[in-house]
Amino acid sequence: MILVDSNVFIDIFTQDTELYSWSLNALSDAASKERITINPIIYSEISIGFHSTSELDNALSNIGVLNEQISKDVAFAAGKAFVKYRRNGGKKSSPLPDFFIGAHANCSSYKLLSRDRHRFLNYFPNLELINPSN
Repeated sequence: MILVDSNVFIDIFTQDTELYSWSLNALSDAASKERITINPIIYSEISIGFHSTSELDNALSNIGVLNEQISKDVAFAAGKAFVKYRRNGGKKSSPLPDFFIGAHANCSSYKLLSRDRHRFLNYFPNLELINPSN
């Protein structure tokens, strides 16, 4: 299973970033090899570009994306990673959602498809990350 970060979907849905091609190809490749999923955090981040839940659900369904809930274990791991981040001098304004996403992939032993690298690998070093720098 591959958890897909919101930035990949935003690249694809908006088609206005320099990483559009990479994101589209990476998502297509991932979907051809394994099941792909998101969680409610990712869903909320990509919902901004849609007018209704049914519109977003249709877009995700058309590309075969599952939507999983976040467990207490994932929430706990996200909180612990965020505390470590803050103790290492991370900004308080940094979004906790990235830690939920990393913890979800890590606790579920999923690969993570994301443009972001630094924070995920620093706080979830065992995470298998699919990234433009791979």
